[in-house]
Amino acid sequence: MNTRKEQMEAFGRLLDIMDELRGKCPWDRKQTNESLRTNTIEETYELSDALIREDQTDIKKELGDLLLHIVFYSKIGSEKDAFDIKDVCDALCDKLVYRHPHVFGDVRATTAGKVEQNWEQLKLKEKGGNKTVLEGVPAALPSIVKAQRIQEKARNAGFDWEKREQVWDKVEEELAELRHEIDGKDEAGAEAEFGDFMFSMINAARLYHINPDNALELTNRKFIRRFNYLEAQAVEKGRSLKEMSLAEMDALWDEAKRKGL
Repeated sequence: MNTRKEQMEAFGRLLDIMDELRGKCPWDRKQTNESLRTNTIEETYELSDALIREDQTDIKKELGDLLLHIVFYSKIGSEKDAFDIKDVCDALCDKLVYRHPHVFGDVRATTAGKVEQNWEQLKLKEKGGNKTVLEGVPAALPSIVKAQRIQEKARNAGFDWEKREQVWDKVEEELAELRHEIDGKDEAGAEAEFGDFMFSMINAARLYHINPDNALELTNRKFIRRFNYLEAQAVEKGRSLKEMSLAEMDALWDEAKRKGL
């Protein structure tokens, strides 16, 4: 791997290139925080996709794309005399040192859970930090990820089951309430109870160390592979899916499963 000196030289080169682009490229010169924002979100999802696929080449590429955005925003900040990349790094370093007293201080924390509890408590104590436990959960997060963060923060505040097995009672309770609303044909009630049921399942995933967003994405990809196989087999037989019976499609689906798709 590269030495620290080589890493710093590469980062310095990136900053120099950013200066050149901002000064000489018409496209780069016209960009603003708002014009870059949606691209940043897209790049984040592309990194997420590469991480799920564990494609090291794409992970490196997508990390570079995100790093470009960080440098870009910092450059814009420096032009407004608000902050520059050093201020960004300094603020991050100060926060990491402050929130890791078990590493940089005398506090003892021998488990990851204890570290997370300390982290949330320190955030509440910071000047300008969160005033409430759930304040730090971004409103714009995707719903599944937001539910995870809400539950993690509540746990770190001590609001959690004593034993993780107890969550299944809540799951069954929410499922029963959902079925009751569906049977009663109450659409608004069914929607609310479906949300409660999903929230309880995400809680179960948390307690059993399963990332629900990753799990759902893996299932999405598995469904796509199997459905594509089903569709391809139908075309090979000179038929369309609409011409096939459900039993015929199920047989091809099971065939896809046997093939490990």
